[in-house]
Amino acid sequence: MIILALDTAGVDCAAAVYDSGRNTVLGEASDMIGKGHAEHLIGIVDRALDQAGLALSDVDRLAVTIGPGSFTGIRVGVAAARGFALSLNVPAVGITTLEVMASAQREKTPHRAVLAAMDAKRDEIYLQSFAADGSPLDTPRAVSIAEAQAFAAGFDGEITGSATALLKADADGDHTNRFPISVVARLGAAASPDAGKPKPLYLRGPDAKPQAGYAIARRV
Repeated sequence: MIILALDTAGVDCAAAVYDSGRNTVLGEASDMIGKGHAEHLIGIVDRALDQAGLALSDVDRLAVTIGPGSFTGIRVGVAAARGFALSLNVPAVGITTLEVMASAQREKTPHRAVLAAMDAKRDEIYLQSFAADGSPLDTPRAVSIAEAQAFAAGFDGEITGSATALLKADADGDHTNRFPISVVARLGAAASPDAGKPKPLYLRGPDAKPQAGYAIARRV
């Protein structure tokens, strides 16, 4: 199965073409642009497809990051994934950035539970914990820094993401919310295509529904 993975949820604008049968990334492209994802995404996709030596019509599934992250960037990626999937008549799956960050961390520290924590500003943290096998232990949520610190204090595992320094006094290194686009592709290949169309994951405001954005996927 050929997966086209897209990420516009953060400062990167990235795409990857992944062959799940061979567990091989055939092509990938990523630019750290900060903003302007709508103007750059199609060019990024073209670069990844060119590197893979494939056409868009060869894609069997779309995978896209659905947040949390940049409000505008997420909408660009989700709209593109749904548009591609509709035109190709293939499934599209949504992967949360917290899930991707946790998976990327497990590649560095296998067999360890992971707490993905993003600095949401406004004295809040986007938070979700995952077992050592990658299964979610809770739902993605926005909590106060104090609540996140209390949770992290009792968590036995690794912490990753831009909020790491807020949760771990002895944190070292450069903790960001960036990750390889190949991780999105691999998670997209493993996701079930039965849950629904990819939609942005909003964790703030009256319409925030954490469960609605988690690993969403369905034929569109």
